[in-house]
Parts: sequence; C-alpha cells; structure tokens
Amino acid sequence: MTPDKISILEMFSNASLMVQLVLLLLVGFSIASWTIILLKYNYIRKAFNESAYFVDFFWNSRDLSDAFAKAKQLDSSPVAKIFRIGYMELKKLNRSGVPIASSAGPGKNGGAFRGIDNVKRSLRRAINTEVTKLTQMVPFLATAGNTTPFIGLFGTVWGIMNSFHGIGQRGSASLAVVAPGIAEALIATAAGLAVAIPSVIAYNYFSQKIRVIESELISFSADFLNIVERDILRAGEG
Repeated sequence: MTPDKISILEMFSNASLMVQLVLLLLVGFSIASWTIILLKYNYIRKAFNESAYFVDFFWNSRDLSDAFAKAKQLDSSPVAKIFRIGYMELKKLNRSGVPIASSAGPGKNGGAFRGIDNVKRSLRRAINTEVTKLTQMVPFLATAGNTTPFIGLFGTVWGIMNSFHGIGQRGSASLAVVAPGIAEALIATAAGLAVAIPSVIAYNYFSQKIRVIESELISFSADFLNIVERDILRAGEG
C-alpha cells in the first residue's frame, strides 16, 4: 500500500464510531451511484444507437411490415418498441374490422373515438412506458447528489466535536493534539463530495439524454400516425 492509503485507513480506524458509520454510508451511496451510472449509460447508449438505426431504416423501407420485422430485432430501441406496439394495434383493428377513422364525423355520435384513436392511445401508453424505463433509478443520482454532502458534513461536525472534547480532556490545544482529529473529520466531507459530484454530473447528463429520446418518441409517433392516416386510410377509401 502507498502511504496515502495507509494514512486514510488509519484515520478511518481511529475515527469515532459515528464518523465510521457516516463513511460506510457514503461508501454505500458511492457503490449504488456508480452502479446506476454504468447501467444507465450502457442502456441509454444502446437506446440512442438502435433508435437512430431504426429511424433511418424506417424511412428507407417501402413497407411497414419490413420495418416491423426489423423492429423486432432491436430490443434496446424505444422507437422500435413504440412502432411495434402501434403496428400491432393497427393489425388488430384491421383483423377485427373496426372502422379506422379519427372521428365519426358530423351526425355520428358527435365525433366519438374510432379505430385510429385506439392506435393513438396505444402509442401514448408506449411512450410513457419507455420514458419510465429510461428514468428508472436516475432520480437516485439526484438524491445522492443532494444529500451526500450534508451526510459528509454531519460526519465532519461530529468528528470536530469529538476533537474539541479531546482537547478539553487533555487540557492542550497544540497542533499535534488537534490536527489528527480534524483530519479524520474532514475525510467525511471529502467523501461526501466525492459521491455528490459524479452523481450530479451523471443525473444532468442522463436527464438531457432522456429528454432527447422522449422528444424523438413523440416526433416518431406523430409521423407514424400521419403515415397511417395519409396512406392506409386513403387506400381504405379508394
């Protein structure tokens, strides 16, 4: 071990029980935060890459069935997933013989919902589901970023209190007496910041990426519905 590592371990072992508990709690936060960061980075990276690939394939494909076959191969793409749900809902409506129209028109139940509205609802639910999956565990990073500095500060305050208590018992305020206790206490603050800084950075990064994906989902959903209304409905009227 290096001298720095030995001194940190020595300070931890010599710290009061409360400071040790605070440090262990911060270590737990750090492990959880980094686990989430690595998992979500990999998940969102795949979501971005596969969604970009599928959108490009979708606009270059000549048939929705070809896009559906490709979408089934892209399990990490939120865009592919909502397309599959919309496509399957459309196929169910075609098989059931439900009229696919956005409204009943004048004099027919005052514009009651019809087939295309089922597709719209399915797409909205799919978007909400995908956004929920993307945001899972991300709020924990915000919690870690907001709370760990205060947890570390609590450990520091407690450690300094113990140091002053020791000064009172020894009756001496020399640097040799004060410095070790204060150094042990300040480790808690440093540990809290070491957890908070990457957590806040990761939270902001993931939040921005999730907003981009959500915007892409909404945009693709609207484009898909436009294609259905323009092409399929027109063919049904012909």
